[in-house]
Amino acid sequence: YSASTMHYSPGAPILRSYDLVNWEYAGHSVPKLDFGSKYDLNGGRAYVNGVWASFLNYRKSNKTFYWGGCIDFSKTYIYTATSAEGPWNRHTTINKCYYDAGLLIDDNDTMYVAYGNTNISVAQLSADGTSEVRSQQVFSTPSSVGTLEGSRMYKRNGAYYIFLTRPANGQYVLKSTNGPFGPYEMRQVLLNMGGPVSGGGVPHQGGLVQTQNGAWYYMAFQDAYPGGRIPVLAPITWTSDGWPTVQTVNGAWGGSYPYPNVPRPPRQVKSPTGTDTFAGTQLGPEWEWNHNPDTSRYSVNNGLRLQTATVTNDLYSARNTLTHRILGPSSTATIQLDYSAMRDGDRTGLAMLRDSSAWIGVRRDNGQTRLVATNNLTMNGSWQTTSTGTEVASTSVSGGRIWLRVNADIRPGSGRQARFSYSTDGVNFTSFGPAFTMGNAWQFFMGYRFAIFNYATQSLGGAVTVNRFDLTTP
Repeated sequence: YSASTMHYSPGAPILRSYDLVNWEYAGHSVPKLDFGSKYDLNGGRAYVNGVWASFLNYRKSNKTFYWGGCIDFSKTYIYTATSAEGPWNRHTTINKCYYDAGLLIDDNDTMYVAYGNTNISVAQLSADGTSEVRSQQVFSTPSSVGTLEGSRMYKRNGAYYIFLTRPANGQYVLKSTNGPFGPYEMRQVLLNMGGPVSGGGVPHQGGLVQTQNGAWYYMAFQDAYPGGRIPVLAPITWTSDGWPTVQTVNGAWGGSYPYPNVPRPPRQVKSPTGTDTFAGTQLGPEWEWNHNPDTSRYSVNNGLRLQTATVTNDLYSARNTLTHRILGPSSTATIQLDYSAMRDGDRTGLAMLRDSSAWIGVRRDNGQTRLVATNNLTMNGSWQTTSTGTEVASTSVSGGRIWLRVNADIRPGSGRQARFSYSTDGVNFTSFGPAFTMGNAWQFFMGYRFAIFNYATQSLGGAVTVNRFDLTTP
């Protein structure tokens, strides 16, 4: 399972499951957003650019995974690896945009890519997957349907299918019994269907998967802001004439279904909750930086050391902010922070990061350290900073070590809140500052994330160490 990550780096995380229910992070298909300096927060910013709807598939003939995505509406980059963990390498760059693409590897090993918005096309790739051999428009969406995109391409019983979303409330499917280039006929799979998560949107986009035992499932997503887009799963059956049907419960996507009949998993997947002490010398695949990091300014060695990497007064322009997804419906993140090596002008802490943000952290000025809560960090619809924040609580701290905590309620809806607290002993926590009310608009696409940051407002040279990160659910 691959996900869109826009400006977060490394990009295109891969999640793994043995049963379609329990998932773990495995790796990233895009090791670095190597698409221009704006992805480095260097002379520009790439918020909501980068890794959008992309394809991921496995080619049995050479035991290789292929990931591909169109970047900045211009070129399609394809990466390959022989295991989900990587290493992943740039395989090729195709000088056209396969927008919202899906990859099919046919029975004869030919690779096809379905792509497009409203006008849907199919491209055939060369045998080595490095170039385009042929491309042809195969379908034009009727005006009565509007927009179709988010192509996924499949073959079943000799028929070719392109699974398409109508943003953000429908799913349609095209079928061809005359080869991958059509002609295709269209049917509606769902429209305005109720979803399993209360307050969320209509399940759509995503893709189909067949289990070892032959059963089919549809994993869609539900818009569920402020948390973001969350995966939802439903069984699929096929009509006698070969069209997919979602199995509903009382006319809606079920809140629960029977556990998939699959072989017993060989092991438990890694729990998304728990403690990270940053052991070893690399971050786990659950971590992603806000834009590409300056790799010379951080290190992992039984603790995460963050040197200041940017002189700025704007968190949105600060490099080396490390992010972690928030578990729903609510979860709590706690970091243990050693701030003894901060320098005057430095700011460090734990944020709720999105286009409207807030944080709890430590600032050092004139040799003194204070614990502060800051909110009202905002960006406009062009993702330019409109406010660098307002300090809403402050108290002096000393001793060089502090625990920072944020509890986030990300159930879909407006008025959801995050609450900050701190501790000087890791046991007794004190609430700090007002609750932060999160925005729940969809336009930023990504949901809120926990974010650990350290930036300078005067000069580089300071550093902090994060000794552990705890993620818990109620």
